[in-house]
Amino acid sequence: MPVEPAEQPVLDAVAAGFPAAVGVLGRLVRIPSVAFPGFPDEPLTSSADAVAQLLQDTGAFDLVDVRRAEYATEGGTALGSPAIVARRSAAPGRPTVLLYAHHDVQPAGRPELWDTPPFEPTLVGERLHGRGASDDKAGVVTHVAAVTAAFEALGDALEVGIAIFVEGEEEAGSRSFDAFLAANHDLLDADVIVVADSDNVSTTVPALTSSLRGNVTAVLEIATLDHASHSGMFGGAAPDAVLAAVRLLDSLWDADGAVAVAGLTTARPPAGSPAGPSIAQLVADAALLPGVRPIGRGTIADRLWYGPSITVTGIDVTDVLNASNTLLPSVRVRISCRVAPGQGAEEAFAALERHLREHLPFGAHLGITDVDLGDPFLVDQSGWAAAAARAALADGWGAEPELTGIGGSIPFISTLTERFPAAEILITGVEDPDTRAHSPNESQDLGVLRKAITAEALLLARLSRRAG
Repeated sequence: MPVEPAEQPVLDAVAAGFPAAVGVLGRLVRIPSVAFPGFPDEPLTSSADAVAQLLQDTGAFDLVDVRRAEYATEGGTALGSPAIVARRSAAPGRPTVLLYAHHDVQPAGRPELWDTPPFEPTLVGERLHGRGASDDKAGVVTHVAAVTAAFEALGDALEVGIAIFVEGEEEAGSRSFDAFLAANHDLLDADVIVVADSDNVSTTVPALTSSLRGNVTAVLEIATLDHASHSGMFGGAAPDAVLAAVRLLDSLWDADGAVAVAGLTTARPPAGSPAGPSIAQLVADAALLPGVRPIGRGTIADRLWYGPSITVTGIDVTDVLNASNTLLPSVRVRISCRVAPGQGAEEAFAALERHLREHLPFGAHLGITDVDLGDPFLVDQSGWAAAAARAALADGWGAEPELTGIGGSIPFISTLTERFPAAEILITGVEDPDTRAHSPNESQDLGVLRKAITAEALLLARLSRRAG
């Protein structure tokens, strides 16, 4: 629908508040809120307190709180990372929307790979650089700024109910997610859930995510020797662990680079699903070097959205600087398997484990630890909330949104649908192909941020006029 004259104050409030929103994003980026084991807890607490204060300062909420949930572990129980909740009650007959984002970030990784300091927000052109600048502190800022603009423009006429859930451990696996939802169910219950943790087609074309792959991650330990031995004395007869690991890992793919694990399935694209990017777009967006060819078969959408993939994300092995003439007795490898929609993560893990054990070379020993599972998800785009979101995105961006799948995983989406089965799920985001989330030199395009805030503020204003 076109922007109505009554909505112009919302647009004006977004424009007036945008410089402050960019400043808020910079302040949040400075907080190294990593939830991975081994990182300090204090930055997570500081980040949660900062987000809670931002929500309190909007003046829009009846309740704002920082909470943690206790969850079960193999050894007993543990306490999850701090999350922020807030709620504004709906006027009679109006719907309630739950706005989700996360304030934790990926580790910065090797500092020499960054062009700017990872936790010092740096403006380069129209992009703000820093770890978490996009994933997902820009999502947090989108929610805060959209609520601020809608409330400043409409006041008591903002009749939609608004719940906020800003998680503190999404990058680390959302360990306490289900327990947190159970403990705060009534506070977070909603008719519509907006997840601001996905990407867009480009900096000028928005997207609504229609499918998500699941994920299976695990650490493999491949061992062949009781202890290290001299490679000159025993090389050529005694199998070293690196050789066994390379042979085992190579069995996971065929000659085209497509997954070769029996039992991992490929989904049939839904009717009317997007065609996906072209090969040229893939080459540009994924930064393939000259002469490097894409892997797999089928359309790029088949490979990225509807089929499985397996990636080696880490290897513990002697580095080149410290290499000696030694047969290594064991090697640790971390793998990430993306699971196609329609297949459960447990079933996919069973197929992957069976393949690994059946293809162990030279009688090598295999240990599998740190297994983490997340189910894939197909988003229903036929509901009234999806239609409202598409209209708000079109008006906020000045371009019609595209329905896209993403190759990444947001495993907690399935948990949300289990806890709130009647709610419509809308997956939006502030990323674009050059965001480099999880990588060095992550950045947020400020034009995209402004358009995302505008679209969400319009959506809130319009839901205020809809019967619940």
